Amino acid sequence: MLKRIVQACFLILGGTLGIFLLPDLLTLINLSDEPLLNNPYITAILGAIIFYILTFWAVKYVENFVKWFEDSLVKAPVTDILFGSLGLILGLFVAYLFGIPFNSMEIPIVNTVVPILLTLLLGYLGFQVGFKKRDELINLFSMGNKTKKKGAEDEVEAPEKTLKILDTSVIIDGRIADICQTGFLEGIIVIPQFVLEELQHIADSSDVLKRNRGRRGLDILNRIQKELPIEVQIYEGDFEEIQEVDSKLVKLAKITNGIVVTNDFNLNKVCDLQSVQVLNINDLANAVKPVVLPGEELRVQVIKDGKEQKQGIAYLDDGTMIVVEEGRNYIGKSIEVLVTSVLQTSAGRMIFAKPKQLEKAL
Repeated sequence: MLKRIVQACFLILGGTLGIFLLPDLLTLINLSDEPLLNNPYITAILGAIIFYILTFWAVKYVENFVKWFEDSLVKAPVTDILFGSLGLILGLFVAYLFGIPFNSMEIPIVNTVVPILLTLLLGYLGFQVGFKKRDELINLFSMGNKTKKKGAEDEVEAPEKTLKILDTSVIIDGRIADICQTGFLEGIIVIPQFVLEELQHIADSSDVLKRNRGRRGLDILNRIQKELPIEVQIYEGDFEEIQEVDSKLVKLAKITNGIVVTNDFNLNKVCDLQSVQVLNINDLANAVKPVVLPGEELRVQVIKDGKEQKQGIAYLDDGTMIVVEEGRNYIGKSIEVLVTSVLQTSAGRMIFAKPKQLEKAL
C-alpha cells in the first residue's frame, strides 16, 4: 500500500513539473516549435512517465524513509510531538510576519530567497525551542492550574492520582505486588515499554539465573495487572536519544511529574540529585523491621567469618546482617550478643554486636 502511494505521488509530481518545466527545456533544445510537444497534456504525461521510471530506483529509499519517520513518530512521547509542533507553528507564523516586507520588495533575489531562508530558520528554531523547553512549559501550565484551584473559594479540590513508575529491579524483586495488594501504594502504576523490553531481554538470556529472574518479573507484572485492584498503564513512548534505562525513567518522571519506584540504590541517588521523587522499597522494608537499639541482647547463630580479623557474621530472620566482633571462634554456634551500633542506609541495615560472654569477662 505504501509503495503504491509513493508511486502515485511521483506521478503527480512528475506531471506537475512536466507542465511547468518541460516547455522551458524544449525551448533550450530548440523543440519549442513542435505543436504536439507544446500541449500541456502531453508535457504532463511525459513528466509523469519520466518520474514513474525513476520510481523503480527511488521508491525503495523513499519507502524506507517514510517507515523510519513513522516509527520515530510512534515511539516519540506525545508531549514531544505536541510542543515541537506548537513551536514549529509559532516559528512559521513569525517567519511569515518577517517575510512580508521582503515580499513587497522589487529586488529579485531578496523577495524570493530571504522569505524562504526565514521560513527554514525560524521554523527550525521554533521546533527546537518547543521540543527542548517542553518540561518548563508543562511545569508552567501545572503551576497555573494549581493557582486557579487555590483562588477558587467554593471549589472542592479532588485528589489527583499520582503516577508510580516501576523500574526493572523492583519488578524482578517481587515485593511490589504484595505492597500493591495491601493498598499502601496509591495512584496509577506505570510500566514503561522500555522496561518491558529490558525484562524480555533478561527473560531470553542464555544465563539460567538471569532468565529465571526475567520470567519472575513478567509473572509479577501479570499478577499486578490481572489480579490486584489497582490501575495499571503501559507507557508506549521511548527516548531514542537516551541509551540507559535508568536515565529514561528519570526523564519520564520529570515529564509526567511521576514518582519512580525502585530498590536500586544508585538510581535512588540519581533521582535525588535531579529532584525527582522516588520510593525505595528497601527503605520501606527497613522502616517496618523491628527496631534494634544499642545495648539490646540478641540470640544469633554465627554462620561465617567476616571481612575483618576475628569477625563473625550472623543474620536475623528478616535477613538483616549482624557483624559480631570477636565472633570468628563461635562459627556454627548459637550465642547471646550485645548490640553496639546500628548502621541504617537505603542499601539496607547492618547491626554491629559483640558476644555477651566477652562482655561478662571484661
